[in-house]
Amino acid sequence: MASPLLAAVLSFFIPGLGQFYTGQLTKAIVLFIAAIIFALLSTIIIGIPFYIIVLVYSIVDAYNAANKD
Repeated sequence: MASPLLAAVLSFFIPGLGQFYTGQLTKAIVLFIAAIIFALLSTIIIGIPFYIIVLVYSIVDAYNAANKD
């Protein structure tokens, strides 16, 4: 059984890592790639809010997925 707290912490440091930890490989890859794209776009400011959205979604989703187990 996956720990919800550990899943959330993993996603905080690397978006998608919590999903990987809970066994959601496709979602983990999508979130990780989205985070990279928005982090790169943060150099022109527009990426910052989108990166924050992806980060928060990743944390909450990883926590919820770990709670379902």
